[in-house]
Amino acid sequence: MTSIASQAAAFPTGRVAALAIAETLVWAGMFYSFPALIAHWETDLGWSKTALAGAYTAALICSALCAPMMGRLIDRGHGRAVLTVCAVIGGLLVGLLSVVREPWQFFALWVGIGVCMSGCLYEPCFAFVTRMMGGQARRAITRITLIAGFAGTVSFPLAGFVSEAYGWRVAVLTFAAIILAVAIPLFRYGTALPSTEDTPEPRKTAPGDASDLRRAMGKATFWLLAVTFSMIGLTHGIIITHLLPMLAERDVPVATAVLVASMIGPMQVAGRVAMMAVERRVSMQVICAISFLFMIGAISSLMGSIMWPALLVLFVVLQGSGYGVTSITRPVVTAEILGRAGFGSISGALAMGFMGASAAAAMLGAAIWQVGGYSAVRWTVFACVLIGMGAFLTAMALARREQSV
Repeated sequence: MTSIASQAAAFPTGRVAALAIAETLVWAGMFYSFPALIAHWETDLGWSKTALAGAYTAALICSALCAPMMGRLIDRGHGRAVLTVCAVIGGLLVGLLSVVREPWQFFALWVGIGVCMSGCLYEPCFAFVTRMMGGQARRAITRITLIAGFAGTVSFPLAGFVSEAYGWRVAVLTFAAIILAVAIPLFRYGTALPSTEDTPEPRKTAPGDASDLRRAMGKATFWLLAVTFSMIGLTHGIIITHLLPMLAERDVPVATAVLVASMIGPMQVAGRVAMMAVERRVSMQVICAISFLFMIGAISSLMGSIMWPALLVLFVVLQGSGYGVTSITRPVVTAEILGRAGFGSISGALAMGFMGASAAAAMLGAAIWQVGGYSAVRWTVFACVLIGMGAFLTAMALARREQSV
């Protein structure tokens, strides 16, 4: 086994760029294709919004449940196979959406897509990069995140254009073709090494991990962070899944709605770039708190856009940038507040809440819509952001009190 430094040297910038583009395409074709096409499915297939959202929820739940298994396979040296095989199968399943006629077929395909997402989206990709580059992986992960932040910008306009011109069935075939013809070769190139260095390292047991997790779970700060991260996943999930039908209900032109949705991705990238510019002068905890202020401003702007449509611009800027930084602040804040001992098990436990809330977002939003319309959905999002911010500020205060004792 070569050293981490030599592995990093064998993992040049070109391979990182290939992984970044591949991640952009699989995110666009598997994850963002649902919110981009839900309105077309509802109109053409005649199925309820709740039924459609249920399939997406099941996909995200399966993705969360299968993530540990995919991580173990990557730890054992099968990272290249995990990323490419899951992308291949996922691309084929996306293509099969074009022939669905019954709700059970739609549901089954999305469950399969969810399993594939667990093996080819951010988490497995970052696990592979970390294994290959060790401590030098942070810069590569940041580059991948910055480029893949444009996945929504690819998905929403492409889905809208193809669906309007040729129908949504051609749109999903287009996504499938892009994954299979472009993303797969990029994954193969991005994960290729000049020698067989992607082999499992001897694993050492870490008997303290379980006790570290129990220690963390015995603290109020753990549960406050669990609420914090769950609210982030829930609110953004509701917004991104229901944004197009929410705007359509208010007679916002389709082209405008698609533009609004597609610009959230670039604003996520902008938020991450801005964070990188100030992170040496501002703590991650403060940045995380500010991100909540941005998300509060975003949902307020979305509400106000009913009277002043121009506020949709402010909504895009605040929602995208506010949510965009959380992919970086979540692990850092977890380590700062709960400590680095047993960090893997602790962050994994917190991630379950985040992923579970993200999975429930589509169906919950649909259920709230059935009861009180999208006005109730917006107020629910507003309340959840406030709850998340309150939980985080309380966690910060408790952590500082513990550190000062």
